Amino acid sequence: MTKPTKTPWPTKDAMQQVYAKKLWGSGNTDFYSGAGSHDTETVQAYLKAVIGFFKSLEIPPVVCDLGCGDFNVGKELVPYTQAYKAVDIVPELIAYNTKRFKSKQLSFETLDLAKDPLPEGDCALLRQVLQHLSNAEIASIVNKLYAYRYVILTEHLPDQEFTPNIDIISGQGIRLKKHSGVALLAPPFNFKVKAAKELVSLPAPGVKGRLVTTLYTVF
Repeated sequence: MTKPTKTPWPTKDAMQQVYAKKLWGSGNTDFYSGAGSHDTETVQAYLKAVIGFFKSLEIPPVVCDLGCGDFNVGKELVPYTQAYKAVDIVPELIAYNTKRFKSKQLSFETLDLAKDPLPEGDCALLRQVLQHLSNAEIASIVNKLYAYRYVILTEHLPDQEFTPNIDIISGQGIRLKKHSGVALLAPPFNFKVKAAKELVSLPAPGVKGRLVTTLYTVF
C-alpha cells in the first residue's frame, strides 16, 4: 500500500512555529527574527544604506515593509518616511508589534504576501523574506511588486557562484544548503526592472554566505 504524500504546512503555520519554538533564537524576547535582524554590524550597514536612499528622494517615501518580523530594523526607518506600513504573516507577531511600537505614520497589518493584496506605497522592503518561500509563492509576490516604484531586496546568498532559484518548501530554511539563492532577475521570476544597484554586501552573521541588499528601480 502506497503511503499518502505528506502535504507541506502552509507558510503561516510554518512561520508561527518558527516564533513559537524560537527556531531563529530567543534574544530574550517573545518574538525574535534572528541574527540578521539583530547583529549590530549587519543592521547598521543596512540602515545606513536604506536611510541614505530615503534621504536622496525629493519627498519622504511611503514604505511597505513586507515581512517586517520583530521590527528591530524597521523601527529605525520610520522617521525617514511619509508613512510606514509594516506587514507580516504571523498575527501574534503583528499584535505584539502593534502594542510595542507607536508612531503617527506607522501601521501594522497581518497579510500573506503571496495570497493577499499588498499595501500601496512607493517603496517595498523585503529583507530576508523571499529566501524562506517556495518558488510558487515568490512568483505570486513578484507579480505584485510592479506596483511599487522601488523595491529594496535583501537575500542570504552563497559566497561563490550559485544556481539561482532552486525550489524549496516554505519554512525556516533557505536555499543555501542547495548552493542556491533567490535572484529575482533570473528565471523563473524574470523580474523586469529599470535599474538594479547593490547597496550592501557583507558576510552573514555567524553562518556561511553573504547578505546582499539590492535596490531595484521598477519604473
